[in-house]
Amino acid sequence: MNNSAEHSYAASPGSVVEIAARIRSGATTPSDVVQGYLERIAAVDGAVQAWVSVDESGALAAASEMTKEAANGAFRGPLHGVPVAIKDICDVAGWPTRCNSATRANAENATADADIVASLRNAGAIVLGKTHTTEFAYYDPSPARNPHNINHTPGGSSSGSGAAMGAGMTPAAIGTQTVASVNRPAAYCGVSAFKPSTRSLSAYGVAPLAPMYDTPGLYGWGVEDAVALYNAVCPPHSQAVELRSADARIVVLEDPFLGECTEEMLAARDRVAQQLVDAGHNVERVSSPISMEALNDVQGHTTVYELARVHAALLEFPEDQVGSVLRQAVIDGAEITDEIYRKERHEIDAMRAAFYDVIRPTDIVLWPAAPATAPEGLEWTGDRRYIAPWTALGGPVVSLPSGLGAGDMPIGMLLAGAPGYDRFMADTAPILAEAVPQSE
Repeated sequence: MNNSAEHSYAASPGSVVEIAARIRSGATTPSDVVQGYLERIAAVDGAVQAWVSVDESGALAAASEMTKEAANGAFRGPLHGVPVAIKDICDVAGWPTRCNSATRANAENATADADIVASLRNAGAIVLGKTHTTEFAYYDPSPARNPHNINHTPGGSSSGSGAAMGAGMTPAAIGTQTVASVNRPAAYCGVSAFKPSTRSLSAYGVAPLAPMYDTPGLYGWGVEDAVALYNAVCPPHSQAVELRSADARIVVLEDPFLGECTEEMLAARDRVAQQLVDAGHNVERVSSPISMEALNDVQGHTTVYELARVHAALLEFPEDQVGSVLRQAVIDGAEITDEIYRKERHEIDAMRAAFYDVIRPTDIVLWPAAPATAPEGLEWTGDRRYIAPWTALGGPVVSLPSGLGAGDMPIGMLLAGAPGYDRFMADTAPILAEAVPQSE
């Protein structure tokens, strides 16, 4: 189905960097900012269905306090007064964490914030509410819809966070990534995201899925905004690697796995590569030293092994209380032996070593986020296969909005870096993004 105004609720959520600067300059107040987003939520979320709950009174109360503080020249941090949405697998003190699961319908309120939530609050952010997730962040869909066309998926598992961003209902959001759950909704919904090195941000207070991979990530409108959010919460050790952005080589990775890409997506990758060349960046094509398809397969297999042990108790619930995809994954994963799992972890380690023997620390790989734009239908959350290998390789991954394709659906690229080189990525990605105009 072609996109139309009837089905589109897409809007710029505004720039975190600009909002924070306007609050500091006195050009606006946290109260005005929060009120504006609450009005946008009221206007469009009935169609987009991104939110589980919105804390209107709590957000306005926090904004009122911060407005007074700002008037007196006092700021809690770099995000003072910036609203943020929280994926509902992350604990927020005083609220239940239901994980879009009937098994948690009676969940008690969390007694403390997840570390990522506490870090954002410490930086001055205001929690607007909680956004929908797929069940326990696996593949059974949430109610959220793609704001560019509500007949299409917003991706998963951070579906509500991506949808809320793409519909202009919040300038910032938390997602989490175990396979592709930060970068895919960003690509499908036309926004940016920063997924730091795998497991480099604390997952305390986040409902686990597969702990070897579970990693919080940040959504912003543009790359600069996603990076600003990361900079506001990153741990001190992320500053350890100091390299010049001018040293970056942009690698257009060639791999047979890309044979499944649509012509539109490959053309977009090549267009972005040429835009980077035209802007003066060093861009080279390199054949992948490993099979990205094989890495995708083993990443998925180890994920299922872990989730089966994390969520074994779900099999004790009636079948109609657990999503069919998640339930089957628990059954299948229980059949994977410890020996096979350990063997596959060694395979991932070997593939990572072989990959970074060829791809240098100052290389940033340009790669399509998915074989195609967000598919029509709400029964599944789309294709995660082009993102999963990067989660396994373990480096930072930035979602780069790259224009619109057929039906005005967003096209997303990835910028993938080496594990531990988050600071280098944070410094370099915004410079690269300047060469790629973002669709409004």
